[in-house]
Order: sequence, then structure tokens, then C-alpha cells
Amino acid sequence: MKLFDVYPLFDINIVKGKGCHVWDDKGTEYLDLYGGHAVISIGHAHPHYVEMISKQVATLGFYSNSVINKLQQQLAERLGKVCGYDDYSLFLINSGAEANENALKLASFYNGRTRVVSFSKAFHGRTSLAVEMTDNPKIIAPINNCGHVTYLPLNDIEAMKAELSKGDVCAVIIEGIQGVGGIQLPTDEFMQALRETCTKYNTILVLDEIQSGYGRSGKFFAHQYNGIKADIITVAKGIGNGFPMAGVLISPVFTPVYGQLGTTFGGNHLACSAALAVLDVIEQEELVANAAKTGAYLLEELKKFPQIKEVRGRGLMIGLEFEEPIKELRLKLLKEQHVFTGVSGTNVLRLLPPLCLDMDEANLFLERFKKVL
Repeated sequence: MKLFDVYPLFDINIVKGKGCHVWDDKGTEYLDLYGGHAVISIGHAHPHYVEMISKQVATLGFYSNSVINKLQQQLAERLGKVCGYDDYSLFLINSGAEANENALKLASFYNGRTRVVSFSKAFHGRTSLAVEMTDNPKIIAPINNCGHVTYLPLNDIEAMKAELSKGDVCAVIIEGIQGVGGIQLPTDEFMQALRETCTKYNTILVLDEIQSGYGRSGKFFAHQYNGIKADIITVAKGIGNGFPMAGVLISPVFTPVYGQLGTTFGGNHLACSAALAVLDVIEQEELVANAAKTGAYLLEELKKFPQIKEVRGRGLMIGLEFEEPIKELRLKLLKEQHVFTGVSGTNVLRLLPPLCLDMDEANLFLERFKKVL
């Protein structure tokens, strides 16, 4: 049996990771500014993380959700305090797409509606409703195209108000910062108007912080720059430093009902240990503040490059838009300078390094980047 061919792959076999660096099977070291959305270290290599995972898997890696799991309770308490949503509830699952599916399910149970507003260039996952909310017709199969979703232009207040005023919108889902869409930022004015309008029409506001959350923007959640609160927040990627895990943070207006939501593997003992280790390191090493500081420096320096059409982002979530396609530039960075970067569309380089990226590593990237421009 062969692997189903779903990704074009670089001919590089990565075998080790630590901090912001990875090594291939030939011993070549790379600076990784994409990182598989790791937060504390690429490749699960932070010593505290390794210790927590190792101890837990040697004791109990998984048991059914039909019994008490005190690690889940610890995680909910810790996460609520650090992110500023202490009065919300936490539901744990395995992936970002699952988080968004369950968020929309809760919203529909709450107000009985079936219509969703999403935004142009949005990405919310690849499962049934999550992919329908994703503005990319190429990945929406006919069976997923069920007419639930209306896409609106990002930051268009009048279009948003007009749609929600129809009174039949179940939920609005929006990314704190659009990732796959090319690091597009919603404005404060738009987000505040969106919050007010959702409240007015009893529409649930879902903030997808799967890529922009967990400190990446320089605040715990990117929407906290906008001075609003969401009804539901979805998290994944960073929550377990790449371990398959996700969460839904749920407003007190929702009343849990037995049987409405469920999961086999979500919030298992091993995943909770990974998530608790991540929170330990974020707090001990002040990684949210580091993301804000190092990110601000990178943004300032990158704006000095005349070759770049536009530099966008917050913290360590940065998009570099060029007039021309960046495929060759990205390949040069990788092959000649040994730097991994992400991409969005044809013209945008995406930088999503671990939050431990320091000033020396930021300068190392800038030096190598200059050489390929």
C-alpha cells in the first residue's frame, strides 16, 4: 500500500527538532519559521514537555471519558485564567475542524437556526460543515455544499449588518487573524460592530483562534486586540504544541445537555499532559510577551524591504505579500539558506515560528532573507 498523495512534498526527511530548528536525515540544520504551528518548540522537544508526556504515557495514556479525568479539570482551570475567559466552559476534542464543527453545532442547538456567515478567504477546516465555511470551492465536495454558508467581504460593516438583520443567521465565524487567507487582519471597528450586531440579532459569534490563538499574535487571543469577547472560541494547533488536540471555549449562556456533544479520544490523559506542559512553558518563559516583542521587531525590519509589496501581521504571525509569485523565492530560502516558511496563495509568504523565536534567530532570518531577494 502507498500513501494517498494529498500534498506536494519537499524532498527533505526531517528527523529531529528543537526550539526553532530542525534537522534532516543528512544532518542539515534548518531554521523553521513555519513550525507545524508549534508554540513552545518544534518536534515536541522542549525538556519540560518531554518529561510531562513521558511520565504520563508510562502511567496512563488513555482511558474512557465515562470517568473523571482530573487533568481535564486542571487544564480548564488553568486555561480559563491565562486567557481571560475564566467563566467559560471547556470541551476538548482532537482537531481544529472538530472544534469548529462542535462550535456551530452548539450555536444551532442554542438558537435553532441553520445559516452561517463566514468571510472571503476564510479557512475553518476540512470536515463537513467546517469545509463549507471555508472559502475555497476546490476543497468543498458536492456532498458538503449544502447551502448553509454566506461569505461576506472581510471588514465590510454594512454588508455584515445587512446580512445579520435578516434575523435567521445562526452564527458568524471569523478568524482572529486570517492565516491561510494571507494574514488578513479584521479591524477594531469591524469586530466591535460585529459583536454588537450579533448580540442584537441573537446570533452566536464564534472566534476561530486555531491558528491565531495561544499567544501567537502577542496577546493570548488575537481578537483581544479588538476589545471584544466571543460567545465561543475554538483552539487547536498550539494547545498541545502539535499533539492532536483541540478545544471549544463556551460562554455561560449555553447550558450543557447530556448527549449533545461527545468524543472518544478528546481530552485524553496524554493530550491533557501535553496541554498542561504547554501552559507551564508559556507562563514560565513569558512566550506571549516574547511573541509580541520579537514579532514587532520583525514587522518593523521587514517593512524596510522595498521588494515586499505589503507586510501584515501581529506578533509572530506575519504575511509578506509580493507583486509576483513567491514559489521560487520560497524554494531558494529552503534550498540555499535552509529556512522553512509557509505560503498563502501564490504571492504571500507566511511566517509562523514557535513563540520562543529570539532576536538572534530573527536577525538570522533577516540576513538569510536578504540573500535571496
